Amino acid sequence: MKRRILVVEDEAKLRRVIELQLVSAGFDVDQAASAELAFPLAERADLLITDFRLPGMNGLDFLAWMRRQNMQTPVVVMTAFGTVENAVEAMKAGASDFLLKPFSMDQLMSVVTKALEVRVLRDENRQLKEELGRRYDFQNIIGRSAAMQDIFAMIMRVAPSRATVLLAGESGVGKDLIARAIHYHSPRRDHPFVKINCTAIPENLMESELFGYERGAFTGANQSKPGKFELADTGTVLLDEIGDVPAAVQVKLLRILQEREFERLGSNKTRHIDVRVIAATNQDLRAALEQGTFREDLYYRLNVVPMSIAPLRERPEDIPFLAEHFVRTLSAEHGGRVKGVTASALNRLSEYHWPGNVRELQNVIERSLVMCLGDKLDAEDIRLEAARRPHLAAGEFALPDGMTLDQYEQAIIRETLRRAEGNKSHAARMLGLTRNALRYRLAQMGLEN
Repeated sequence: MKRRILVVEDEAKLRRVIELQLVSAGFDVDQAASAELAFPLAERADLLITDFRLPGMNGLDFLAWMRRQNMQTPVVVMTAFGTVENAVEAMKAGASDFLLKPFSMDQLMSVVTKALEVRVLRDENRQLKEELGRRYDFQNIIGRSAAMQDIFAMIMRVAPSRATVLLAGESGVGKDLIARAIHYHSPRRDHPFVKINCTAIPENLMESELFGYERGAFTGANQSKPGKFELADTGTVLLDEIGDVPAAVQVKLLRILQEREFERLGSNKTRHIDVRVIAATNQDLRAALEQGTFREDLYYRLNVVPMSIAPLRERPEDIPFLAEHFVRTLSAEHGGRVKGVTASALNRLSEYHWPGNVRELQNVIERSLVMCLGDKLDAEDIRLEAARRPHLAAGEFALPDGMTLDQYEQAIIRETLRRAEGNKSHAARMLGLTRNALRYRLAQMGLEN
């Protein structure tokens, strides 16, 4: 598609020379002898080249008029040699570049090429931002159930504020997506969103990762480094799996929430930040309070606006809509051959218990799409990892025959330790517990040494 350039120059000969050069380079060209004559042509231009001195409105005023019309068209200003201050003034007013007269055609083409490249980058950046915003819009958080509609309503109420939010729910329910939706519907949407996975950071590195450090703070600290909270200044921080934060760091998090200030590791300088905190957990923090592994004051600071996301098995009416959404979005990544999903496939998906929630459903759909031979995903194409558990009605639960609840829990812990080959940290992660919570249960069982 040809780019269109508008040339505004009162000297007819120069205007004609520029036009011929641009046309020969493959551009469409409009021309005008004054800013006033250029008004109706400006909106369709991809680039404007204007003289600084024009009869009537000058180039600087023309530039200001375009900005008042919300036109984002890049502008190149031509000005006579020796009046560089005019060029500087134009750049401050928003011009992309300038040309000092007299100039060669090579100089003209170099400036035009550069200005159009900048426009392309700006357009791509704007498009990416719009796509990013749409990605975390409600149309991409699928939920027709009453539970999810309540979550959507809560997002709209809480997003405009700076209130701290605590997201609770099992792994895979979409806590990350909901946190991002809160951010992208808030006044902070154009500022950083920084996710901190508290389980992925080793305990001995967590303080320096979160709050940064100064040069020489420890061996290997050859230069200062800002922490994740500092990088998120004016934006939003998501503290994922907040229940795994060690006690020493919990104290500093409490200060961030209360005072909005901290010190880097190895520094006495207090730094102030403006961040909104969203915390997420798949643990029962109240149980952690009782066990003494989580600070009570930090819990109440985080629990300003609690949001509990129901597991997928408790909202089975969402499964067909999620499945169809994943087929539609993932099929394109795998050749676009599969166009839909059959009723029998949806029935099979709805009968499964989904221990991994929405994340597991997405993975199953993608795996099934890869193996599917037809143009619709059918029941026999659904590739589940394990046999389906019995589908229990709401409120029903069955312990193994002859077992009490305590015996069942202890059997699960022993089996998990066996699968983890005795590694307690690994076993804790598999069980969705903190290391301290697992040690507490093992001590009750007489297995902690």
